Amino acid sequence: MTNSAKESRNRQSKDENSVRDLNQAIGAAIKRLATAGVASPAVDARELAEFVLGCRLYRAAGEFSAEQSEAYAQLVEKRAARIPLQHLIGKMWFRDLELKCVPGVFIVRPETEMVADSAIAEVRRLQKMGERNPLVLDLCSGSGAIAIAVATETQNSNVHAVEISPLAFAISGENNRQYGSLVSFQQGDALTVDSDFAGKVSIIVTNPPYVPPGHRLSPEVLADPELALYGGGADGLDFPRRLIQRSFQLLRPGGLLLLEHADEQANEICKIAGAAGFSDPRTNLDLAQKPRFLSARKPAAHDDVVQGVKTGSPDFAKKNEKSKFA
Repeated sequence: MTNSAKESRNRQSKDENSVRDLNQAIGAAIKRLATAGVASPAVDARELAEFVLGCRLYRAAGEFSAEQSEAYAQLVEKRAARIPLQHLIGKMWFRDLELKCVPGVFIVRPETEMVADSAIAEVRRLQKMGERNPLVLDLCSGSGAIAIAVATETQNSNVHAVEISPLAFAISGENNRQYGSLVSFQQGDALTVDSDFAGKVSIIVTNPPYVPPGHRLSPEVLADPELALYGGGADGLDFPRRLIQRSFQLLRPGGLLLLEHADEQANEICKIAGAAGFSDPRTNLDLAQKPRFLSARKPAAHDDVVQGVKTGSPDFAKKNEKSKFA
């Protein structure tokens, strides 16, 4: 073998080792994803590596096999093209849940965890007050994330969920079975949900479509189905407006509505809830301190309806006067 051939072979071997070395491969992936504009390049690079390896990084041998190296490089390029991480690895996380995720089903995001948290807190409050099996209804359930979270984090709650998309309904069923089939799912329109629920529901929780038209969305969000994104009308509130009205019919007196919304919709969504008959409508902040979801209560029989706009932040209106959709 000539000296030039040996040098070429040595260079090739060195290149292969650098690609197979986990730390070097992940470091290169982080740089590639950051350059592509991915919001969390380090997290995504590591998740993709663990997906390829089939184990956590601390359990790995320190390098990829040749096949794993090639698979990882391909996944990194797909993520750099802004294909959602959840679509590449086939799963997503919500609170303590690991859920199946496929293209065509809405990807649940961290800000919605606070909506679920409020529903869970209300279930526990009602049970302490003597309501043993509060009826909880998750409308526009998607993958079933909120409903399953409520069912797995509370005891003896009676959780139902409604989803119109055949694909999302099928995936929610798989996710539900993974956690013991604690939720009763039905496929259908949230606006025409079973009339047997009317006046009986203790808690309605929902992450409905609410995005206004014309908003700039990330490529990852645009990968979600339009049915789950856009609320209709100039303000994106056509569907939420109708859902709030339907929720008032479904809730029992004293029942609670929790509904996610865009930050700039906070004032209007509270006005809509007040006009629909709810008392004390207010918006609640998410972990990023953005107004994220409505809480409104159907008056008990002896209550007067209080219409207005409230929030946990005293300077809410001024602070969020120029808020943008996130």
